[in-house]
Amino acid sequence: MRIKGIIFDLDGTLIDSLHCWERADRNFLLENGIEPPPGVSDIMKKLSMREAAQYFIDLGVNMTHEAVTERIEELVFDEYASKVPLKKYALELLDILDNLGIVYCVATANYRSLTDVILKRFGICDRFRFIYTCAENGIKKDDPSFFSNVGVLLGTSPEETAVLDDSFHCLKNAHDSGFFTAAVFDETTADWDEAVNVSDIAVNDLQEFAEYIKKEVDIA
Repeated sequence: MRIKGIIFDLDGTLIDSLHCWERADRNFLLENGIEPPPGVSDIMKKLSMREAAQYFIDLGVNMTHEAVTERIEELVFDEYASKVPLKKYALELLDILDNLGIVYCVATANYRSLTDVILKRFGICDRFRFIYTCAENGIKKDDPSFFSNVGVLLGTSPEETAVLDDSFHCLKNAHDSGFFTAAVFDETTADWDEAVNVSDIAVNDLQEFAEYIKKEVDIA
């Protein structure tokens, strides 16, 4: 088996952004006079934008779903536009994939505006075959058809496509859908042990995954 395609998660996998979201969740609740419950950001990771908005409304935020979504986007936009860094070795990994002729895309639950602004800031937006967002396609990352849909667009079969993610629920869905799964460590991941258990490989950083890919090609 040789990997011919890569489906990248964005937050926590390609970019080091999850602390940004923890601050945004807390600040949003505090500006609405609500004390953030413990583990609020871990809950947010598993929700769609509308579900997240409903969660905040259930906590007592007196806003519409649309207003909640827009305000959260505002709270993090400047950080994505100027501060959030790429994960270490991300650029080098893309160079290796290009040299090996491996196609790749981004599949994310994040806002399209935030995805575009950070990938363009680093000059890599056009290197991805496409960007697939949950909101634009009306589907969550834990939906059984999510990764299958992305794989079809990428043009590679599940068994020859690697899904790189830091979240257990996404990796489990990809694994259950027949994809090769690579758990990428992020220090904010609360369910890392579970993510490792449902993945074909686990790496501490993107350099380790690059070494795995190069070794796989040599073996093939």
